[in-house]
Amino acid sequence: MSLQYHCPLCNHALLKHNSSLRCDNNHTFDFAKEGYVNLLPVQHKNSKQPGDSLEMVQARRAFLERGFYAFLQNALSNIISERKPKVLIDLGCGEGFYTHAIADKVEAQVYGVDISKSAVKYAAKRYSQCHFSVASISQAPFKSGTADVLLSVFAPLFDQELARLAAPNGILVVASPGPWHLKELKEYIYADVAQHTEIDTPSGFTKADQKLITEQVMLNFSDIKNLIMMTPFAWKYRPEHWSALEEKGEHTVTLSFYITQFTKTDL
Repeated sequence: MSLQYHCPLCNHALLKHNSSLRCDNNHTFDFAKEGYVNLLPVQHKNSKQPGDSLEMVQARRAFLERGFYAFLQNALSNIISERKPKVLIDLGCGEGFYTHAIADKVEAQVYGVDISKSAVKYAAKRYSQCHFSVASISQAPFKSGTADVLLSVFAPLFDQELARLAAPNGILVVASPGPWHLKELKEYIYADVAQHTEIDTPSGFTKADQKLITEQVMLNFSDIKNLIMMTPFAWKYRPEHWSALEEKGEHTVTLSFYITQFTKTDL
């Protein structure tokens, strides 16, 4: 099966020519030595280096390699393998932690897309069984109806783009924080820690299934630092919070995730 990429400039199909992708308007995109392709035109960038920084990528990778999120990785790969997809797109794939685990369990073309070049470079260098690209998930470089399974793990959901990418009767699988995810760490910065709520059903989809998975783990200060650095509330941590965390040392931390499946609605 040929690659499914479409040109981000003119939306024509991209065909592989040696170490490049080229459309019939002669827009050309070269594969990097690591194996990924950059399909993020400069006019689609919102900053010089969009997406997660190298520091955030390294922190997340160090934490994920410790295995604390393996139960989420296994749950997602099991759910998706039961669907027997032909084409899967992981939107906001980061370093490919979930992407490659799924690719190992399915006979499908598996694509990982992320706006962070640092993350995609890491993923492509290690997981050659997947196709990785630097691109915006709000303007993903694929034709309409490409994927029978879409995956989103802690990434923004762009309803119109999700509905465009999903094939008829396609499935969207979303991992989002469970009610008390990281409650113990949030208590350092919030007087009252609010529960996470379930995500809204994206327009163009109906909710098909949901499960909540939760584990409590014991983390040392190094693990906690890496975990916080890969979350949106890292910037709220002040020096006194870090000192208090380090002084306490080990923490029991709640890891909790909703895994929700949505089916594309036929219009």
